[in-house]
Amino acid sequence: MKKLLGLISLCLILVSFTVTNGLNDVITGIKAGNANSVSKHFDNTIEISLNGKSNSYSKSQGEAILRDFFANNRVKTFTVLHQGDAGSSQYCIGTLITNKGSYRTKVNLKQKGDKQMLQEIKFEN
Repeated sequence: MKKLLGLISLCLILVSFTVTNGLNDVITGIKAGNANSVSKHFDNTIEISLNGKSNSYSKSQGEAILRDFFANNRVKTFTVLHQGDAGSSQYCIGTLITNKGSYRTKVNLKQKGDKQMLQEIKFEN
């Protein structure tokens, strides 16, 4: 019985680390202004909102849009204001400071199998 409880505890710890790791990787990618790093977590389609204009894109289209955004808005800092989870989803709200201004940033990830997949990213100034 003790072995079973130990095994269950270990599994829960590993699962919670995997779930958090996806969000942390996305946050690290945003802080670095690295579109490739962020796009590794894109789902099959990604909803991207820039300055009030929102659209759904494929992984490759989304990465190109994000790369262009970071090229035109060099990241100075990204500060996480709040992060949490709701069921099988995780989210983060933060402030992105670039050379061209400040953006309220929100990311939403959803659990798919054993991975957290980025569903939506918003940059609002």
